Amino acid sequence: MSSSVNLVVMVVGLLVLAQQSFQMSLRNPVAATNNCKIDFTRLGLVLTSGNNEKALQDSGLFTPDAETPYVDIAGRRFHIGTLNARYIVYVKIGGNSVNAAIAVQILLNRFRIQGIIHFGSAGSLDEKSIVPGDVSVPLAVAFTGAWNWKKLGSDKGALNFGEFNYPVNGENLLASVDYDTIKLFSKGQSPQDVFWFPSTTSWYSAATQVLQDLVLRQCYHGVCLPYKPKIVFGTKGSSSDSYIKNKAYGDFLHKGLNVSTADQESAAVAWTSLSNEKPFIVIRGASNVAGGASSVSQLSYLASYNAFLAAAKFIESIPTPRLACE
Repeated sequence: MSSSVNLVVMVVGLLVLAQQSFQMSLRNPVAATNNCKIDFTRLGLVLTSGNNEKALQDSGLFTPDAETPYVDIAGRRFHIGTLNARYIVYVKIGGNSVNAAIAVQILLNRFRIQGIIHFGSAGSLDEKSIVPGDVSVPLAVAFTGAWNWKKLGSDKGALNFGEFNYPVNGENLLASVDYDTIKLFSKGQSPQDVFWFPSTTSWYSAATQVLQDLVLRQCYHGVCLPYKPKIVFGTKGSSSDSYIKNKAYGDFLHKGLNVSTADQESAAVAWTSLSNEKPFIVIRGASNVAGGASSVSQLSYLASYNAFLAAAKFIESIPTPRLACE
C-alpha cells in the first residue's frame, strides 16, 4: 500500500514539474529552468518582406542562438539570436494588417519582449521630402483603410470621388467616404477611439539622436542613387491593406492627412504594441513614389537595406536589460 502511494505521489510530482516546464517553454522557448544565462528579455524585430530579411542576413550582424535558432508557431518562424550583441527575436510578418497584428501578438505572448522595432519598405507620398532610398522615422501612423462609405446624396465625406472625375469634376455614383477611427484596447482602460498611433516618445527621441549621423548605402550591385540618401524625422505614415500606386490618391492623403509614406503593416504593428503597453518605433525605407515609375529591384533592396541599417543602429543604442531571473 505504501509503495503504491509513493508511486502516485511521484507521478503527480513529475506531472507538476512537466506542466511548469511546459508553461515556461511557451513563455520563453529558449529559456532553460536551470540556466539563468538564457532567461532574459529580448527586443522584437518585426519585418515585412523577403527583401527585408535578405538585408538583415546580408549585414552579417545577426547571430542565431546556438541551441534554439528559431521556433515555429502558427505557421510563422520566429528567429532567436543576437544583433550587435543585443538579444532579439525577429519575425517576417508578411503583407497586410491582419498578418502583422497576429504575428506581433504571438511574438509578445510567447517571448519576453521589451519592445518592438518595426522596419520595412514604403511608398513615398511626398516626393519633395522623401525619395527612394531615404528612410522615414514617423512620429505617428494611422490606419487609413477603415472607411465609412456615404450614400449618394448624403453629406460628403473627407474623400469625395466626384472631385477626381476626369476630365471634369462632378457627381460620382461612388459618392464619398469618411475615415473611421479604430478601437484601441489596453489593460485597465476603457476602449478608446483612435486614429493616430504615436511612436513611443522616449524611443522616438532616442532615434533622433542616434540616427542623425548614420551613413546610408547609396549603391547596390552597380546601381546607384543619384543623391545621398537621408533619414527623415517628423513625418506621419499611412497604412491600409491597399497598396497605393495611384498618384491622385497619394496626393490626397498627403494634403488631407499630412502623411508622407504609405505601407500595409505599420499601423497594425503600432496598434498591437500599444494594446500590450510595449514601446515601439517604425522605420521605413522608401522604395518608390506613388504614381511614379516602378522601382528597379536594386533600388527596392536599397530601401530595405537602409531601413535595416537604421533599425540595427537604434537597437544598438538600447541598453541590454538585466536577466529576468536575477
